[in-house]
Amino acid sequence: MYLKKLELHGFKSFADKTTLEFMPGITTVIGPNGSGKSNISDSIRWVLGEQSIKSLRGAKSEDVIFAGTQNRKSLGFAEASIVIDNTDGKLPIEYSEVTVTRRLYRNGESGYFINKTACRLKDILELFMDTGIGKDRIFNNWTRKN
Repeated sequence: MYLKKLELHGFKSFADKTTLEFMPGITTVIGPNGSGKSNISDSIRWVLGEQSIKSLRGAKSEDVIFAGTQNRKSLGFAEASIVIDNTDGKLPIEYSEVTVTRRLYRNGESGYFINKTACRLKDILELFMDTGIGKDRIFNNWTRKN
């Protein structure tokens, strides 16, 4: 099991749909201050169910939604998805690739999804139970293919 892909749209500094693909092994993210490096790890924590907005460096839940710039309007929602290679079957689900998504609208409406099917936060937490992966332990286990 390993983190194969991260897809972001409207999450913090990622206004446009952005896809980051990861290969087994070590992945590094580099860039100047303010370029969004920390937003990448924040988005993974958020998808995995982080409820503390302070932990995501915000004051209120809508702070994860792209707020706009002088040249660009703010967006009405944020969405982040992690795609996990599950060919080894470590996740208790019968798919070789699992996509977990979290979405939040500015009006407060939100949702969690597993493979595009609506679910509860509890379902996400149960999916990763006993894997050693969760909102507080994301990188130790996904830096290598287990």
